[in-house]
Amino acid sequence: MATDNGSESQGEKEMPTDKEAVVEKQEEIAPLIENTRRQSKLVLYHWTQSFSSQKVRLAIAEKGLKCEEYDVSLPLSEHNEPWFMRLNPAGEVPVLVHDDNVICDPTHILDYLEQNFREEGTPKLMPEEGSMYYPRVQHYRELLDSLQMDAYTHGCILHPEITVDSHIPAYATTRIRAQIGNTESELKKLAEQNPELQEAYIAKQRRLKSKLLDHDNMKYLKKILDELENVMDQVETELQRRNEETPAEEGSQAWLCGEFFSMADVSLAVTLHRLKFLGLSRKYWGNGNRVNVETYYERVLERPTFRKVLGHVNNILISAVLPTAFRVARKRAPSFVCTTLLVGILGGMSYLAFMYLKKRLVKCS
Repeated sequence: MATDNGSESQGEKEMPTDKEAVVEKQEEIAPLIENTRRQSKLVLYHWTQSFSSQKVRLAIAEKGLKCEEYDVSLPLSEHNEPWFMRLNPAGEVPVLVHDDNVICDPTHILDYLEQNFREEGTPKLMPEEGSMYYPRVQHYRELLDSLQMDAYTHGCILHPEITVDSHIPAYATTRIRAQIGNTESELKKLAEQNPELQEAYIAKQRRLKSKLLDHDNMKYLKKILDELENVMDQVETELQRRNEETPAEEGSQAWLCGEFFSMADVSLAVTLHRLKFLGLSRKYWGNGNRVNVETYYERVLERPTFRKVLGHVNNILISAVLPTAFRVARKRAPSFVCTTLLVGILGGMSYLAFMYLKKRLVKCS
């Protein structure tokens, strides 16, 4: 043992002076301090309505990691501000900062978390390479991650006729179309104001224009919705295999790839939640259609980590419309008018909440 060896060698040489002992002690603990410094700070820049952000936040929660989170509001265009573009020239959330490391791509973030936080007691979301489960998890993770979730999101907002029981309010279609136009002009203006970031802003403007042309194209939407149908068929079949492998009398329930919640489950859980929000769940599961997917989603909703991270994110009114209104007021009105507006809105919301609680109390009594 290290302690015994240290005692033996101590007897073979002269006792060190106080100064030497201090130096020895510093050398001994230096690696521990450096290791602590490297792992001391995990910071995530995200937006609660961002699909990719939701996956990363769920993975962090599943692994039980301590992480400082900062909202980068997309409705307020905070992801287009120079400070964030310097952090991620693509101008997209999420971004993970771990001391000196800055990771921008959501897949790379998830891989980084899995590779760098493997301490005893930290849950693993990826099986060991070489195990029978690894290719299965990797296959379904890649399959689910290939879905064009931003296209589904924008497509369902711009074409609500393809949805059923959507959580998106009717006025969102007009709002998103106006925001698209505003964003393009805003990026052009920011490019002129920040010459050092001009290339990044112009590239983002081109990407945005190209993507949104596709997202507004019904032929393209039909194509990717057919792809979603195929993926859901594969998921349903895989979940049926898990049910057959895990007899009900044993009292255990398996997840997508085995009796453990994996990175593939992170992708599937957030995907199903987004499809439910968009009004696509009836088309792809429910009412006896893909019963294994339906049962799986019900179980996901009861998972404590899922409820903590995603239990209250589907409120587009509070998360998108009101912050945008505040920004407009701040830009176009004097400060006292902006303050009055904000106080008035918050006061109105408080009054409505009070009246609702009052009614509930009356009913209970």
